[in-house]
This record gives sequence, C-alpha cells and structure tokens, in this order.
Amino acid sequence: MDILLLFLGFLFVVLGILGSFLPVIPGPPLSWLGLLLLYLTDGIENDWWFLGITLVVAIAVLVLDYAIPAIGTKKFGGSKGGVIGSIIGLIVAVAFPIIGIFGIVIWPFIGALTGEIIAGTKKNKAFKAAIGSFIGFLTGTFLKFALSITYLVLFISKAAEYKSELFGPVNEWFKSLF
Repeated sequence: MDILLLFLGFLFVVLGILGSFLPVIPGPPLSWLGLLLLYLTDGIENDWWFLGITLVVAIAVLVLDYAIPAIGTKKFGGSKGGVIGSIIGLIVAVAFPIIGIFGIVIWPFIGALTGEIIAGTKKNKAFKAAIGSFIGFLTGTFLKFALSITYLVLFISKAAEYKSELFGPVNEWFKSLF
C-alpha cells in the first residue's frame, strides 16, 4: 500500500507542477495532496504541523494567483474598471480553457484593456494597465511554479530519508522471489 501511496503522491506533485501553467489544474493544492499521500504511508511519521503549514501556503498561493493580475492592473495605473475587467477576463479564461495557456494570458489582458476603455481611460493608459495585468499573471505563475517545485523537493527528500521504511518490504519481496 505504501508503494501505491508513494506513486500517487509523486504523480500529484508532478501534476501540481503542470498545474502551475495550465489554468484548469490547481497546481499548489495538487502538489500538497502529493505531500499528504506521502505522509499517509506507514513508513513516514505524520507531521501535522508541516502538513498544515504547507496546506495554508498552497491555499494562499492559489488565492494570490487569482488576485495578483488585478493587483498588477491597479499598480500600473488601472482604474476599478480595469481591475474588474481583469477579473472577468480571468474568469473567462478559467471557464473556457479551450484556448489553453494562451487564454489565461490573453483574457485578463483583454479584460483589463476593455474595462479601462469602457471606463473612459485613454488608450495609452489603458494599455499600460493591461500590461500590469499580464505582469501580474506572470508573477502568479512563477509563485505557483516555485511552490510546486519546492513541494517536489520536499517530497523527494522525505522519501529518500525514509527509503528503507518505504522500500524495505519491496526489497524483501524481490529477494524472496529469487
């Protein structure tokens, strides 16, 4: 059972890394789920503080990923219309993932630009606000990727630390076959 949990945990951590770039996959929570599965094995002691802290960080990064494009729009001089447009663009990107990675980049940008133009902002300032949305998207993606890679490193290091407990029974089983 431990080997299955270990395999599934590793799979979820890798899916979490992919989720850093694909809008339909919640990257950090999947990576955290991989850590949880690792800690549910019999070979590793449960560390509920570690799991709790890493869960809070994963949720915080997930929330920030949705908020940062709007914050970027505001920091680059966007109005409330640009912020709302950026959020609507992000919702459209998540609701219609057919366009893929380009949709998650393009829609918040288009939303912020459209929101600014509707609010009566001049085109140059509207474009600058839309650039802020794009930079916010890149920042959110980097945060998700960095956290997912960190969770992968934590997963591998913990599995390596407890390798005899995790793989010992498998080694004994192979020895009994030959």
